[in-house]
Amino acid sequence: MSQQPPNNGQHVRRVVLPSGRAIEVVYFESPASNGPVPATKPLRDLHICPDCDRDLVYPVEWEETSPALWEVQLRCPNCGRCEIGTFDQPTVDHFDKMLDLGTEVLVGDLKRLEHANMEQEIEVFACALRADALLPEDF
Repeated sequence: MSQQPPNNGQHVRRVVLPSGRAIEVVYFESPASNGPVPATKPLRDLHICPDCDRDLVYPVEWEETSPALWEVQLRCPNCGRCEIGTFDQPTVDHFDKMLDLGTEVLVGDLKRLEHANMEQEIEVFACALRADALLPEDF
């Protein structure tokens, strides 16, 4: 039984999906077989809207078009700008990192808001207890 060469035209790339789940994608051709990879352009901040300059842009949809390129549909909720473009892997990786940072900020704000709301509900409940304004029907 002969062994196949280790590279037999395949390569594996680990992809982390927006849900956080990671998968491994096996390509059955070498990266060079898709033609020349375009020269790397300067990294673009996809999370910043070119029209209103806000850092709120999010992906509506994205799809890998080749091992090195992604087609991404972007939307800015501030000004409504939509764009579909093809971006290289480093640009998409940077965008994904910025989305993760934005998610962390939103989760932190949500926790602070939940805490403030809970404090207010506790205060209202405590006032109702002190005023003897609670009845069995309230529960």
